[in-house]
Amino acid sequence: MSENPQNQPETEEPESLADPSSDEAVLEELPKQASVARSAGIVSIAVMFSRLLGLVRETLFAFYFGAGFLYDAFIVGFRIPNLLRDLFAEGALSSAFVKVFTDYQVKNDEKEAWRLASLIFNGLAVVLSVICIAGIFLSPLFVKAITYNYLGDPNHFYPPEKAALATLLMQIMFPFILLVALAALAMGVLNTKGRFGIPASASTAFNLVSIVFGLGMAYWLAGGPWEKAIDKIAVPSDASQWAVIGMSIGTLMGGAAQLLIQVPSLFKVGFRFSWKLSFRDEGVRRVMRLMGPAIVGTGAIQIKVLVDTIVASGIDGGASWLNYAFRLMQFPIGVFGVAIGTAAIPTLSRLASEGKLDKFRNTLSDATKLVLLLAVPSACGLIALGTPIVSLVYERGQFDAFDTNMTSWALTAYSIGLAAYAAIKVVSPAFFALDDAKTPMYISVASILVHVPTSFGMMQLLSTVGVSPERPNGYGHVGVALATSVVATVNLLVLSFFMRRKIDRLNGRDVLSSLVRIVIASAVMSAAAYGTYYLLAGYFGIKTLRVQLVEAFVPMAIAGVTFLLVAKLLRIGELETMYKSLSAKLRRS
Repeated sequence: MSENPQNQPETEEPESLADPSSDEAVLEELPKQASVARSAGIVSIAVMFSRLLGLVRETLFAFYFGAGFLYDAFIVGFRIPNLLRDLFAEGALSSAFVKVFTDYQVKNDEKEAWRLASLIFNGLAVVLSVICIAGIFLSPLFVKAITYNYLGDPNHFYPPEKAALATLLMQIMFPFILLVALAALAMGVLNTKGRFGIPASASTAFNLVSIVFGLGMAYWLAGGPWEKAIDKIAVPSDASQWAVIGMSIGTLMGGAAQLLIQVPSLFKVGFRFSWKLSFRDEGVRRVMRLMGPAIVGTGAIQIKVLVDTIVASGIDGGASWLNYAFRLMQFPIGVFGVAIGTAAIPTLSRLASEGKLDKFRNTLSDATKLVLLLAVPSACGLIALGTPIVSLVYERGQFDAFDTNMTSWALTAYSIGLAAYAAIKVVSPAFFALDDAKTPMYISVASILVHVPTSFGMMQLLSTVGVSPERPNGYGHVGVALATSVVATVNLLVLSFFMRRKIDRLNGRDVLSSLVRIVIASAVMSAAAYGTYYLLAGYFGIKTLRVQLVEAFVPMAIAGVTFLLVAKLLRIGELETMYKSLSAKLRRS
């Protein structure tokens, strides 16, 4: 249920996929125009490649392991490493470091800026190495805590052999935290220097290596070709467990690739490594002061995802259905929300450091509207076309039509909060640009405290809906996803309220006006998409791959054209901004 995410990464390609000259153009333009849309376009393209490969990776998991014993164990085993990845790498570290590093740059203290970067690299490596070693030894306790039957539910059952496998997988993947946290720090340095393509492409390197290396290890450890091993992998046998262990090793190697692909660009922009280590340096202490609250502030979503895993762990297949759905929901968040947030952070930090609050306010408003323009129709599309999308991506091998139904319901529940998820990626880091890490921290702590009982309560409520022999827990897992969306939406509203108090106003009427028009266009688009799918589903019979492609992509095409036409009629200005940014990018290329 993460993406990896958060970043997962949620943050979230080889150098050939990104033109270095494009990065140089961005470096020249950012100080002049704070062109978030153009920078976000670079990040979006790179992240889109990564997310597509991420879906390929999830499709392989669904094909070989389905939704049940093996994938449930993998999710539990990856949950703590991925949670810590999101806390340290997805937002907290980058937001805190970029703010301080940018201040050094604004003050024209280049030498001190690079000294700070080296100190942070060294300090982070030492701290996370200790955490990784401790985590490996504490993995059995983590697994027990995640899978414990807190409510005494008679339908809750987590077999000891599944717990043992989850523990081993967690121990294998714990060093992943160190690798991706250092990769996130490298990304922060490069983004501050105006380089967006390579760091955004790093997550593609992760997915590519984790797929290739993971399949290779699984092939080798399972003891033979996949066509022979698949019969063994279909059940929780020794061969199937060795196969999922191989995929876990591939995940670890992918983390290493995510770091290494950025190293050449890091040195190219001026970074010089030093063996010095100091936790008393003023710059380091300032980053730590910002990062402490930021860990809670930006990690709230992933902490809630951990709660979701705990709540759903006793539902056979529940953790798998939620994770498969969350991965699909994370696709537009990564491509749009994270991309726009990543592009906006350096600009917002620079404007705040220069005291230009009017431009800060306008940039934040424009970034928020851009996120809503992309996230709202994406959410509506996932709700309308959840079943054909899940079927196309996952339904093959060990993943059957029943799993598609259960996953699509979870996807619908998650999609309700998609726009809020994406907007938080922009609004929350804006506080850090203003040297305020405490406000998002307090809000996040409150939202977590609300989320825990809400998740348990909604799971219990929907566990009574649709109960059958094959669904002893009803749609309990859907309640878990719905609670996450509701709390995320409230979280965004509270963040916006306090941001308004901090900078006097948020251009709220302008944002609300755009949102209303976007919602209208998205509603019309959804009706057209679902109507098209309904007609196609009634026409076709057996679900071949060709049928799956038609049922998913034809309604998507109709939806896209419909949205653009309605948006044009409603004069949604952000669409014109995107078009101009894309045109300028193509002309420069």
